[in-house]
Amino acid sequence: MELEVRHLRALCAIADAGSLHKAARQLGMSQPSLTTQLRRIENSLGAELFSRERTGCRPTLLGHSVLSRARPLVAGMAVLVSEARAAADRSAGPRLRIGSTASRALAGWLRRLRERLPGTDISLQMDVSANALLRQVAGGGLDVAFVHEVEGCPLRVPAGLDRRVLVEREPQFISLARDHPAAGSQIVELADLAADRWMIDPTVDGEWDGLRRVLGAAGLNPPVLHGDYLTASSLIAVGEAIAPCQPTSVPREDMVVRPLRDDPLGVRLLLFSRPGAYEGAGIAGVGTGAGAGADGDGPGGAEVYADLEAAYREAALQAVVYRQWLMRNKSPLLHAPAA
Repeated sequence: MELEVRHLRALCAIADAGSLHKAARQLGMSQPSLTTQLRRIENSLGAELFSRERTGCRPTLLGHSVLSRARPLVAGMAVLVSEARAAADRSAGPRLRIGSTASRALAGWLRRLRERLPGTDISLQMDVSANALLRQVAGGGLDVAFVHEVEGCPLRVPAGLDRRVLVEREPQFISLARDHPAAGSQIVELADLAADRWMIDPTVDGEWDGLRRVLGAAGLNPPVLHGDYLTASSLIAVGEAIAPCQPTSVPREDMVVRPLRDDPLGVRLLLFSRPGAYEGAGIAGVGTGAGAGADGDGPGGAEVYADLEAAYREAALQAVVYRQWLMRNKSPLLHAPAA
């Protein structure tokens, strides 16, 4: 078997993710397929590139050597593709390619952008992995990415990206069945959830590590289920699990959303872009530049950020429990920024 760029990309993904499961999700393939592909690559080279451990995959000495050669090749191919796409985009009309992790602010943000940029082709790509989205921005596959960074688990940000901080620390709330004993409290004590099964999506960058750190600091070691949050909702509703959730989450008839005492779980909300990314959307000259951030994006970026800021504020104020939290904490989100 001859090694191809896709094989090298898979090796880099496994090394970056630290596990075959996470890497497969990032690559958009099944774990068995990726495992088979890795075995074929290793067979063609005649040695193991990763040691399989209980906690994930770690590069062997040969693996480190191969990765040191593979990364520049993968990066070079990404630049080639990016430059080719940019050349094609210049003749195809304005467009803005957005990547995002899950957020209730997305609908309002897209609505505002379409109103601001009539005639611009605006696309959206969702991913549970913020790191995967940032790699796509750096490689030219996306123009901007709206992501969250779990507290204590820094994102791996490629060099050269512009950054704006939307929310320095957003508290993470908890989703409970409506008949859960703690659901009647306006603020839930972490200790009251010690006997519950927690559900977490391990493919979300930093999510499990962040929760494990908080539970450990509280002296708790509850049973943990791993799965996606769509499955989690069905289990929470019948009292089989609880799960962290965004404060903008909307309660249901069978489920409530509550803040945790002292807000031990938190994330930072960030907007990343490539320098010059907004030129392809035809908005490089929009605005006055007064809102341009210290991280370097220009007037066009200021307008895109302002629309995201307004959309997030709208989503936050529509969520009753979060609005109450904002009022208790005298958050500036309660006041619209000056025009």
